[in-house]
Amino acid sequence: MDRLSLLQGIGSISVFVSLLLSFFLLTVKTENKLANRLFAWFFIFSAIDLSGFFIDVGTRNELNLEIFRSTACLFGMPLFYLFVLAVCYSDFRLKWKHLVHLLPFLLINLVFIPRIYLSTNIDKDSFAATLNQMPEIYLIQILIEFQYVFYIVSVFLILKKYREIYLENYADSSTATYKWLFQITCVFLIAHSIVALKNVLRYSGFREIFLWTNVLVGAIALLITCWFIMKALNHPELFRGINSKLQLTKDILPAVEEKTASKNVQDDAISIQISALKQYMAEKVPFLDPSLTIQELATQIDIPVRDLSVLINHHMDQHFFDFVNEYRIQKAMGILKDQSRSQVTVLEILYEVGFNSKSSFNTSFKKHTNLTPTAYRNAL
Repeated sequence: MDRLSLLQGIGSISVFVSLLLSFFLLTVKTENKLANRLFAWFFIFSAIDLSGFFIDVGTRNELNLEIFRSTACLFGMPLFYLFVLAVCYSDFRLKWKHLVHLLPFLLINLVFIPRIYLSTNIDKDSFAATLNQMPEIYLIQILIEFQYVFYIVSVFLILKKYREIYLENYADSSTATYKWLFQITCVFLIAHSIVALKNVLRYSGFREIFLWTNVLVGAIALLITCWFIMKALNHPELFRGINSKLQLTKDILPAVEEKTASKNVQDDAISIQISALKQYMAEKVPFLDPSLTIQELATQIDIPVRDLSVLINHHMDQHFFDFVNEYRIQKAMGILKDQSRSQVTVLEILYEVGFNSKSSFNTSFKKHTNLTPTAYRNAL
C-alpha cells in the first residue's frame, strides 16, 4: 500500500469515527445538552476538515468547493472554546454576541473571492500548482495560528478560574471535569503542534517527510477521536458545571470587609463565626454529604454565602474543598483506629465519610497524614 492509499484509508476511517461520535453526542441523554451539541459540531467540522485526505477534485468548481471546505477548520477552536464554557458553567447559554467567533471564517472567504473563487480564466491544473504560493494561502495559515493561540490560551485561563472557583465552593472530591478538559486541551495542543510542523514542511524541500507527516496527522486524529469515544461511552455524565456568577474570594473580599468599620469588632466577629462553624461541622457532620457545596452549608448555618466564602477561604486560609476534606479525613482516621471496626474495608470507609472515589480519598488522606489509609491502619 502506498502513502496516498494509506492516507486516504486513515482519513476515511477518521471521518466515519468522528461522525459516529457526533451522532452519539447529539442523541445521548444528558442534562448539559448544549455542551454535547457544541462538541458534536466540533467533530462534524473536524470530519469535514479530515475529508480533504481523500477527496478527489475533478473540476474547477469542485476546486472552489474544496478551498471553501478547507476554511471550515476555522470553526474548530471557537466551537471547542464554547464547549469548554458550556461544560464549566452550568448556566452558560449561546447569545448573539457569540457570532463574533465567525469573523475569521467570513474574513478569509471574503479575501478568497477575487483571485480564487472568481478566477475562472485559468485551468484547474495550473491553478492547483500555484495555489500554495498565493498570498491568500499564506494569510489563512497565519490566521489559523493566531486564532489557535488566542483560543488555547483562553481555554487554559477558563480552566484555571474554574478550578479555583470549584475548590472554593465545592466539597465534592472528584475533579473529573477539570482533569478531563485539561487532558483534552493538552492533547489538542500537542496535535496542533504536529499539524503546524506539517504546514511548515509544506513550503520546504522535504516533500517525503511532508507526505509521511500527513499520514501521522491522520493517524493521530483517528486515535484522538477513538479516545473521545471511549471516554464518552464510559462517562456519559462526566461533567459537572458551576454557576458563572460565583466569584473568587479575592474579588469579593473588599466588599465584605467594608461592612465592618472597626477592626477589633471585625476580629471578634470572625472568631465567633469560626467557632460556630467548627462546632456545627463537628456536631451535625454535614461533610458526610459527598456533594456538599458552600451554598448548601451557608444555608444550613444561616450565613450569607459570600461571608462564609471569605471566612473559610481567607480568614481560615483554606479552600472549602480542603476544609471539608479535613473533617472527612479525621472521621476516617477515627474509624481506622476503632478496633471494633477492623473488618471494615477502606472502600467502605471512604464512602461512609463522604468521598466518592478511592484515588481522591487516598490523595487527601496522604496529604493530611503522609500515609495511605492501609499503611495508617497497619501502623496502629
